[in-house]
Amino acid sequence: MPRIILFNPQIPPNTGNIARTCAATHTELHLVAPLGFELSNRYLKRAGLDYWPYVNLNYHNSLEDFLDCHKQQGGHLLGFSVRGRRSYLEWIFQDSDWLLFGSETEGLPQSLLANCQETLYIPMSNSQVRSLNLSVSVTIGLFEARRQLKMV
Repeated sequence: MPRIILFNPQIPPNTGNIARTCAATHTELHLVAPLGFELSNRYLKRAGLDYWPYVNLNYHNSLEDFLDCHKQQGGHLLGFSVRGRRSYLEWIFQDSDWLLFGSETEGLPQSLLANCQETLYIPMSNSQVRSLNLSVSVTIGLFEARRQLKMV
C-alpha cells in the first residue's frame, strides 16, 4: 500500500484532513519534523474528527530518521512538487511507493527532492494559480495510486 509522508506541515487542519483520508483508506501517514504545530493541537484533532484511532501514524523526529526508515523498508520515494519533472498521471504507481509532500508555504526543499526517485506534479490549467491545497494534492496523488493498483 502506498504511504503518505508530510515533511514540515504547517497548517493543522490540512494535516487533520489528510489523516482522515489516510484513516478511510488504511494508508500509513508519516509526519516528518519539524511540524508547524503540536500534535495535540485542537484544530488538528478537530479536522481529523474522531478518526485518529484509525490512523496508522508514524512520527519522525528528523528528515534523517525518516530517510533511514525509508531505506530500511524500500520502495520509490516520489516527491510531489510544482517543480516536478513529470505529471503524476504519467507515473505507474507501485504498492511500495512513498508519496512525499512538503509544507504548505515552502513545498519540498531542493535537497529533499534530490533524494526522490522521481518528482511529480499535478497539472493545472490556470497558470496564475501557484499550487493546490496540500490536503487536496495528497488526496489526488493517493487516489490515483489506488486507482492504478485497483484498490478502489
